[in-house]
Amino acid sequence: QVQLVDSGGGLVQAGGSLRLSCVASGRTFSSDAMGWFRQAPGKERECVAAISRSGGSTYYADSVKGRFTISRDNAKNTVYLQMNSLKPEDTAVYYCAARPAHALPSYYYYQPYEYNYWGQGTQVTVSS
Repeated sequence: QVQLVDSGGGLVQAGGSLRLSCVASGRTFSSDAMGWFRQAPGKERECVAAISRSGGSTYYADSVKGRFTISRDNAKNTVYLQMNSLKPEDTAVYYCAARPAHALPSYYYYQPYEYNYWGQGTQVTVSS
């Protein structure tokens, strides 16, 4: 059974930092491409960052470039999202997602429909 467990969310003041973690089980983690998505009330789910199975290629939404960093530790079956310089507009539920990766180790995905497995979500609230 595939399981993704998100954690690390919380309440932080604008300008602060948080690190989200997602631990995967039930699959060969190093074979999966991973992504972090967020969804605010009344808005569609959007990809904020994605990473290839090798970790060598990454994608960032324009709104988080230079502030967020996605990384993975295949030995720990964990993907991280380091979030710095947080803004009130970053407030949302954050979800990690996984899918079997393309044969090319540098391939990543950033559309929600491309992912098969989802974490339960972790709330991030940034106060002004």
